[in-house]
Amino acid sequence: MQQDERLKIWIEQGNVSISQLFFQHYKQLLISDSDAMVILHIIAFQGEGKHFPTPTDIANRMQQQEKDITDSLQRLMQKGIFSIVQSTDEHQVLHERFSLLPLWERLLEIIAKNQAQITEQRQQNDEGEIFSLFEQEFGRFLSPMECETIGMWIDKDGHSAEIIRAALREAVLAQKMSLRYIDRILFEWKKKNVRTMKDVERQVQSFRPVAAATVTQQTTKKSIKRVPFYNWLEERE
Repeated sequence: MQQDERLKIWIEQGNVSISQLFFQHYKQLLISDSDAMVILHIIAFQGEGKHFPTPTDIANRMQQQEKDITDSLQRLMQKGIFSIVQSTDEHQVLHERFSLLPLWERLLEIIAKNQAQITEQRQQNDEGEIFSLFEQEFGRFLSPMECETIGMWIDKDGHSAEIIRAALREAVLAQKMSLRYIDRILFEWKKKNVRTMKDVERQVQSFRPVAAATVTQQTTKKSIKRVPFYNWLEERE
């Protein structure tokens, strides 16, 4: 048989599509390598149109005994990795098939949990950096009272590290380096439902002219009129 002909036959057999999520996370589901291989063969059989392969069918493709395959299927079912569902065709003939929907649902749960843990860890890292950033801008160590105030911004008031950094930046630009001033900024932003950096930009631009300075020419000389930064301590209803 020519190589081109063998390649044609191989392509016509089709490919088995396996989610990368399975390979990345099946260990977290406490699925052994041998049981994972059984799942892969079930997927391959289903791709061929055989939705309920027997232990004999699977064993014929693996270097395991039929009893080992039966034990593997029982373990997987007990762990809730797959289920057996029944359906009837147009001739009212009852059919059974393996459903791997429980497996995919479990994988999605693991992914969501992992993402939540990553997000929480990132938030903790960001919050930890906030204290260092304040000390850097203040040029000194924070007092216990100041640390408690910043902690209340995060825990009690619910401000994100990103929003607190933005408020600190406003204080730096206005050259008003005090927690009282920053607290006032955060108070005003919370009152106006400022939650994201886009909200911050809109809020700041509503008080701060776009140009930092305007140039006017009077007869023979030029004068520059500088626009001060908005003083959040003078905010009125």
